[in-house]
Amino acid sequence: MVQFKRGDFFTCDAPRPGRPKTETTPEIIDQIHELILEDRRISSKSIAEQLGISRERVGSIIHEDLDMRKLSAMWFPKCLNADQKRQRCQSSEQLLEFFRRDPNDLPSRWVTMDETWLYHYDPKTKQQLVEWQHSGSPRPAPKNSECKNPAENFSPRFFWDQDGVRLINYIPMGQTINAGYYSYFLVRVKGILKEKRRGKVTKWVLFLHDNAPAHRTPATQMKLAYLGFHFLNHPHYSPDLAPSDYHLFPGLKKEVKGRHFSFDAEVIAAAETWLDGQPSEFF
Repeated sequence: MVQFKRGDFFTCDAPRPGRPKTETTPEIIDQIHELILEDRRISSKSIAEQLGISRERVGSIIHEDLDMRKLSAMWFPKCLNADQKRQRCQSSEQLLEFFRRDPNDLPSRWVTMDETWLYHYDPKTKQQLVEWQHSGSPRPAPKNSECKNPAENFSPRFFWDQDGVRLINYIPMGQTINAGYYSYFLVRVKGILKEKRRGKVTKWVLFLHDNAPAHRTPATQMKLAYLGFHFLNHPHYSPDLAPSDYHLFPGLKKEVKGRHFSFDAEVIAAAETWLDGQPSEFF
C-alpha cells in the first residue's frame, strides 16, 4: 500500500544484489591473490567487501587454495632512520678498509666482548622436550612445569677471539659496571694478549663490543686508545655484528639447559668445561 500511495504501480520484484557469490573460480582466487600481494596486511573482511563474496569463502580460498597463513611481522628488521643508515654505511666502509689492507690479517686482529645470563636451572626448550612416538601411541603425560629463579643467576662477560676465550669476568653480586671497573678488565685482556699472542698487540687490536653506557664513556674510549685497541663501531640494531649472541652463546646455553646446579661455581665449571672442549675451528 505504501508504494501505491507513492504512485509506484510496478508489480514486478525490484532487482536485488541477492546472496553473495560462493562459487570458487580461478578468477576469484587470482583476484584474492592479487589483493594480498598488494597489501600483505589486508583483512578477510576487506577482501570480502571488495569482491562481494562471504568472509568464510575468502578464508577457505586463502587457507586451502592459496595455502597462506598470517604471520606476525614484529620480528622484521627495524626500519632505520637516516642517521642510523649513515652509521651502518660508515661502519661497513671501515671494515672494508681494514679488509682491503690485508684480508688474511683481519680475523687475527679481532677481539670481541659480550655478556649473557647463566642460571642455576634453565628449563629445557620445547624442542628439547619433543619425543618420538608411534602414530598410535598415547600422548606423553605432561611434566611439571619449572621456571628460572631470578635470584639464582649471574651475568659473566666473555672476551674472546679466533683462538678461543681469553678472559671471563664473573661479575660479583651488586657490582656496578662503570668505566673504571670495565677499564680494569681491558687492561687484563691486553696483558693476556701480550703474553699469549704477542704478534696481535704489535698491531692495533680491532675491538668490538656493544653500546652499553660503560662502553661509550670518554674514559673507556681513552683507555682503549691507550691500550692500542681500535674500537670498531657497533651501529644500532645490528645483530649481524654480534658474534657472541649468534655463535658462542647458543651452544653454551644448550649445554647447561635442563641441568640443576646448586652454586655459581657449578655453573661456571660446566660452562668452562664446554668452552675448553671446543676445537679451534669453532672460534
